[in-house]
Amino acid sequence: MSFITTFTGKKFDPVHPEVELIDIRDIAHALSMLCRANGHVKHFYTVGQHSLACYHEAEARGYSEKIKMACLLHDASEAYLSDVTRPIKKTLPEYLVVEDKLQTVIWNKYLASPLTEEEEKKVFEIDDDMLDYEFKHLMPRELSDRYKNIVGNHDLSFVDPKLVEDQLFELMSKK
Repeated sequence: MSFITTFTGKKFDPVHPEVELIDIRDIAHALSMLCRANGHVKHFYTVGQHSLACYHEAEARGYSEKIKMACLLHDASEAYLSDVTRPIKKTLPEYLVVEDKLQTVIWNKYLASPLTEEEEKKVFEIDDDMLDYEFKHLMPRELSDRYKNIVGNHDLSFVDPKLVEDQLFELMSKK
C-alpha cells in the first residue's frame, strides 16, 4: 500500500503528495491527536497545541499574517507523516526530503506566496523557542535558555483534542 487513509477518507500518498488531496480538516484533526515528544510530557500535549502556541507567539511578536499562518502550518506535514523526534529525524535523510517536499506543497497551498528566507527564519526561530519553552514546562529538564525569547503568555495545560482541532480549523480556514 502506498497511501494512508486520512480522517476525511482520502487516499493520500505522502511521498508523492497531490495538492488537491491536502485538506485542512485532515491536518487539524491529525495534529490535535498527535502527542508532542513521543508522549514524554507531563500530560497529553499535542502537536496541534504547539502549532497554536507558535501562531500566537508570532502574533505576540507583531509578525505578519503570512508568518502567523506559516507558524500555524509549520508542522502540517506531520499530519501525514507523524511526529518524528529530532534526534531520529537527523538520521533519516530520505525522510527529511519527503518532509520538506510535503511541507513546501502545504505552504504553497495555504500561504499567499512562498516564504522568503527571512520569513522562514522567523518561523523556525519561534518553533525552536517554543520547543525550549515546552521542555521547560512539560518535561523533566530544560534544553537551553531559548525559552527566554518567548514574549507571549502561553497556556500549556491539557486541552481536549476536539477543542484544539476546532481552533486549528478555524485559524487555518482564514486563508
